[in-house]
Amino acid sequence: MTPTLAILTARHHQIWLWLSAAMVIVLAWLSLSSGPVGWDWRMPLVAILPDAFVQDISQLHVTVVTQIRLPRLLLALLVGCVLACSGAASQALCRNPLADPSLMGVTGGAAVAAIAVIALSPKVAFINESMVAPAAFLGALAITSLLYRVASHQGQVQITVLLLAGVAINAVAMALIGLFSFFADDTSLRLMTYWQMGALAGASWPAMQYGAPLILICIAMLFIRRKQINALMLGERDARHLGVNVRRLKNEVIFLIALGVGGAVAMSGMIGFVGLLVPHLARLLVGPDLRRMLPLSMLLGCVVLLTADWLARLVVAPSELPIGVITALFGSPFFVYLLIQQKRGVHA
Repeated sequence: MTPTLAILTARHHQIWLWLSAAMVIVLAWLSLSSGPVGWDWRMPLVAILPDAFVQDISQLHVTVVTQIRLPRLLLALLVGCVLACSGAASQALCRNPLADPSLMGVTGGAAVAAIAVIALSPKVAFINESMVAPAAFLGALAITSLLYRVASHQGQVQITVLLLAGVAINAVAMALIGLFSFFADDTSLRLMTYWQMGALAGASWPAMQYGAPLILICIAMLFIRRKQINALMLGERDARHLGVNVRRLKNEVIFLIALGVGGAVAMSGMIGFVGLLVPHLARLLVGPDLRRMLPLSMLLGCVVLLTADWLARLVVAPSELPIGVITALFGSPFFVYLLIQQKRGVHA
């Protein structure tokens, strides 16, 4: 742990949890209160405040909050939480802090499947956009299973092979996305651009019905299994001695990562660095124990996505930047900074 970031140690993890939860509440309030139609702090409470306080708020503003800002807020919370906990589970499964669904190609696999559905839906009768979420999940599941088989040898995951395979899969995914883009019509091409840069602008209640259940299942199951996954970090032999069914747990974690990443990509496109950066930051703050690190990662993932979404709407208002651009711009330099600080800590 570096001297700079270790302001509070693992003994104070409850403080970090409460501080992160408070930041989520503040950012959620900002998300509901501000937007292209203006700022009003009463917006989140318009349904429960007395009429004397909200009589100047029009029905249009109420509709904007309930039909646009609220589903967008919930989507940001879900995607931030699931990317962070999927990243933490990937790193625990591989016992390497560089393992991340986006670097390993899982996000790319989900995006290729989703983009294939978008590109083919105007041309093939039995394919439609309601298949985007299931296709993203199947793409993520196929790539995760392939990666695990390629990188496993005698029950051990070889990290170098895993990361190199992820690089190759990402290259193939980008090539396939380019191929689908070449043959797509203008409408499909616009949607594909949306998927590649990541955005929350497509959030709506009907869209939430498809992806939200997948994400919620992933979050809940990974949280329930955090103690078993934590034992897996000690090594497979030690985990077996602690009563963990290692083979079944690995299969479950792979399935849940694919489920969560597939659901997130289906609803928001490709948003990078959250799954890599957030667990690393949580580990620096409260240590590697997943029982403390996973809940903090979930909250920090929400904080990062809500902040990025707020900036995406604020910087070029009334237009909007893709949220994936924001996370990449801020995430990559910060991650390099963390690596430098960690290296200094190791060699000090």
